[in-house]
Amino acid sequence: MNKTAREKMLANEPYIAIDPELESMHKKAQNLLHTFNLSLPEESELRRAIVQKLFGSVGQVFEVKPPFRCDYGCHIYAKENLYINYDCMILDCNKVYLGNNVLLAPKVQIYTAYHPLDAEMRRSGLEMAAPIAIGDDVWIGGGAIICPGITIGNNTTIGAGSVVTKDIPANVVAAGNPCRIMRLSS
Repeated sequence: MNKTAREKMLANEPYIAIDPELESMHKKAQNLLHTFNLSLPEESELRRAIVQKLFGSVGQVFEVKPPFRCDYGCHIYAKENLYINYDCMILDCNKVYLGNNVLLAPKVQIYTAYHPLDAEMRRSGLEMAAPIAIGDDVWIGGGAIICPGITIGNNTTIGAGSVVTKDIPANVVAAGNPCRIMRLSS
């Protein structure tokens, strides 16, 4: 059976992003984000409605501050009490799971997308994407980067400016580049 580009993308298999279905999905998300990011401060209900339409799912209690960027939006699944501060980016070419009480500080970047290490394969236009899972009660500090395929456990804090290249377990404070466990959380 031949998989669609989207099915390959969500299976972390090489795919071509300039597929018509993916381009249509991307355009739809970018149009929603354009309205979201240009909304007036008092238009909080409009922003809430856009996030509910954009994300795959989101809890009843959430706030996303503009500007916000993502590829498709529909691959972002958030539970209750989500807070995304200013200027965050989620490249959701694969699924991104955000648990309850997740706080993203300004300029947090979550990347499911990545490119082949082999130059010839990169030149072919193939891309890949690995899912990301962020547990309950996680705080990710400003400017942190979460790389493809990462899982962050419950009750964990990621320090500002960290680059998370490996899974981080539950109940720790982790920071640095590359991000590493500093201590147990209190």
